[in-house]
Amino acid sequence: MKVSLNSMVKVAIMSALSLIIMFFELPLPLFPAFLKIDFSDIPALLVTFSLGPLYGALVELIKNLLHLFRTSTVGIGELANFLVGVSYVVPAGIVYKYNKSKKGAFLGLAVGTASMVVFASLFNYFFLIPMYAKVLNFPTEAVVAMGTEVNKHIVDVRSLISYAIAPFNAIKGIVVSLVVVLIYKRLSPILHKGLGK
Repeated sequence: MKVSLNSMVKVAIMSALSLIIMFFELPLPLFPAFLKIDFSDIPALLVTFSLGPLYGALVELIKNLLHLFRTSTVGIGELANFLVGVSYVVPAGIVYKYNKSKKGAFLGLAVGTASMVVFASLFNYFFLIPMYAKVLNFPTEAVVAMGTEVNKHIVDVRSLISYAIAPFNAIKGIVVSLVVVLIYKRLSPILHKGLGK
């Protein structure tokens, strides 16, 4: 893959923007306090649609590498954010790459959202929640209890995934996708234009 200076400058700018957006998190009602929505995947999706999925993944990587300087999770949260972000933007970008139309964009975002929901659910169940317990000494029971506070049906890790993690990521994917649909067409000329032209 040929990488141009123009493309890398765009990636750098969008990575910085993504990092800034990452600091603005919004809690959602009816979800545990540790689940907060941010819109930092938007710049990655814009880059994905304009330059390709690998560039979008690069924005996700740089954003999280920069966020390591302010980490409170010894990198675990950044690793999770990167992997979940990639599971969203890359499938969306692959679909759009082969069908560059409004329909292709909608289909790509739907596939990306579904991919993120499945990956985030499995990743939390098998890796992330156990890793928080092992590395940060944050007991799994405490994580589940945070879910039980807002939803009495959350009684174990499996129900936490079913009633909190999966629906949260579905909502996040839908909201972020809607924002991208609304702004991509307007920003597309800038994203495709060469710098200095």
